[in-house]
Amino acid sequence: MQALLFILEALLTLVVIAFLLRLVIPLARASFRNPLGEAVLRITDPLVKPLRRLLKPAGNVDLAAVIALLIVQLLGTALLRLVAGLPFDPAAVLVSGLRDLARTVLQFYVIALLIYVLLSWVAPGTRSPATDLLARLCEPLLRPVRRVVPPIGGLDLSPLFVLIGLQAVQILLR
Repeated sequence: MQALLFILEALLTLVVIAFLLRLVIPLARASFRNPLGEAVLRITDPLVKPLRRLLKPAGNVDLAAVIALLIVQLLGTALLRLVAGLPFDPAAVLVSGLRDLARTVLQFYVIALLIYVLLSWVAPGTRSPATDLLARLCEPLLRPVRRVVPPIGGLDLSPLFVLIGLQAVQILLR
């Protein structure tokens, strides 16, 4: 049973990340014109496009993508609870689903920052669709910290402080 729950949770997390990317790529003003972006569109279009007919964007925020992300997360949480043998409780599904979504978003940014930093060490200055996307996702988190913590001896410590902050928020959500 534990293995089945692990597999379901891993698959759910991947689908939630696809919907999260559908939401944040336009917010970061990144392009879907790369293999990752095209995959995200193919995975998310069946749910987002019908919702878009009902929900118009609010400024830069695609409300259809937000609602689709919430639907997928809450349905996945309900499924995991049912497979685990827990009773169906809408309030518990809502609370647990929102908490799990917050954890997934935080973990997504932790991993994105780690990859961004590693790429800056291994291949500094390299331009590719993946590095451009990572830069557009990570720089809004790093910029405010860089204003307070300037580079020390040419070493940018802002990712370290952002990672510590993200981990602290994850601890608060436990």
